[in-house]
Amino acid sequence: QQIVNLLNSFLGLLYQEYRDKSTRQEIETRRLQDSQADPEENSAGEETPNESEAASTPESKAAPQISSLRNSTSRFNLWQDLPEIRSSGVLSILQPDEIKLQEAMFELVTSEASYYKSLNLLVSHFMENERLKKILHQSEAHILFSNVLDVMAVSERFLLDLEQRVEENIVISDVCDIVHQHTVNHFSVYITYVSNQTYQERAYKQLLQDKPAFREVISQLELDPKCKGLSFSSFLILPFQRITRLKLLVQNILKKVEEKSERESTALDAHKELETVVKACNEGVRKMSRTEQMISIQKKLEFKIKSVPIISHSRWLLKQGELQQMNGPKTSRTLRTKKLFREIYLFLFNDLLVICRQIPGDKYQVFDSASRGLLRVEELEDQGQSLANVFILRLLENADDREVSYMLKASSQSEMKRWMISLAPNRRTKFVSFTSRLVDCPQIQCVHPYMAQEPDELSLELADVLNVLDKTDDGWIFGERLHDQERGWFPSSMGEEILNPKIRAQNLKECFRVHKSDDSQRRKLGSRNRQ
Repeated sequence: QQIVNLLNSFLGLLYQEYRDKSTRQEIETRRLQDSQADPEENSAGEETPNESEAASTPESKAAPQISSLRNSTSRFNLWQDLPEIRSSGVLSILQPDEIKLQEAMFELVTSEASYYKSLNLLVSHFMENERLKKILHQSEAHILFSNVLDVMAVSERFLLDLEQRVEENIVISDVCDIVHQHTVNHFSVYITYVSNQTYQERAYKQLLQDKPAFREVISQLELDPKCKGLSFSSFLILPFQRITRLKLLVQNILKKVEEKSERESTALDAHKELETVVKACNEGVRKMSRTEQMISIQKKLEFKIKSVPIISHSRWLLKQGELQQMNGPKTSRTLRTKKLFREIYLFLFNDLLVICRQIPGDKYQVFDSASRGLLRVEELEDQGQSLANVFILRLLENADDREVSYMLKASSQSEMKRWMISLAPNRRTKFVSFTSRLVDCPQIQCVHPYMAQEPDELSLELADVLNVLDKTDDGWIFGERLHDQERGWFPSSMGEEILNPKIRAQNLKECFRVHKSDDSQRRKLGSRNRQ
């Protein structure tokens, strides 16, 4: 069934292009807002504006700022640009807040049209290519493309319902009720697709390596003008990107609807269901890699103490690495050579710490362990260069059922802080977190995407906004993303500080509103994700 209507012709962007331009425009808008802030207000420690000021100032400035950012290369198709809207005279009747809401709902619809266009290209241009079909075994094609046909069918049905709603009246009544209905009844196909992602990535790399013919055909297909210079892998990852983005688009609508209105209720319902799907997608991706990792670690461990079963469905690795253990009494301050330190290796799981020494054959001999809940850490300050980056790790009850302390030295300040926060997640950080409902604290916006390299790191997407919980002198930040409260470390060069205190206050206010109907779940989430 063809979807040919005003939306498709009006948009004309592949989803990857839309998504990149949209997030970059968010960044430019925030930069403009920051540049207009009073320099004296740009301190997180100073008094912040009251709630009404925080709510009104950024909002009232948003329209002219966005208009000034539009140009021939970055212009977006706005609801108010539609010929039908311009000629109807409705723009002179509607309140500015309602126009912003119309734009937010219209963006959800147009972005779904863009997404469907890209999905269609993935299927028609790549999946159904005759040369590719001959090269790929049926099982290889299944792993590579998974249930993308189901995903595309769901997107088509969803888009048709959205378009029908837009056609009912030039002023859109609501879209979140449609989002809610489709999320509950149809969006489980996303969980299936995204859960296959690890297999998909592995199969794609293997095919590129083992089948020159596959590599050649993919390269030729990517060069087709239809693809607009985008890679095959950027099409494969579309469903995961879309389901995450859809949640953010609903959040954007929720920020603009009238409080305690029916539209707020439907937006909250839609957001809650989307959050459930996104979490299931994330868990699906993690499940396979975690299981493989636990099996690999189990094979490397040899127990000098009573053996602890490592593999468990509810256990995963948070951090591993080498530290230096100080030999001798804790009170000693006459450290002159590195011989006073001995290398140890830690495996920290979400519920267990295992302390080892590395032995020949890529093996680790376990000499102590403790429940993660029975760990305490303490930083040593102003103890001179020899004790730089040293902290005390206390096991309240170790493998021998007694309390012991280890004096440990990390290779850098950031590594020390990362270990301390991972080992004792409830320890107070330098800045207070989102969950404390602090009126103002440092915030940054991601301006460069980042892929986590370690379990305690956080992958970032362009335009993500995060509260800064801690930072180090050697260029790392421990942050909490506002839209999902996920926490982790990332290089400070990936983000820009949000200087305008009114924007920071508005970000927090909007975030509290999005999650207000689910406070207990938010607290549970925040606790679970403290690493």
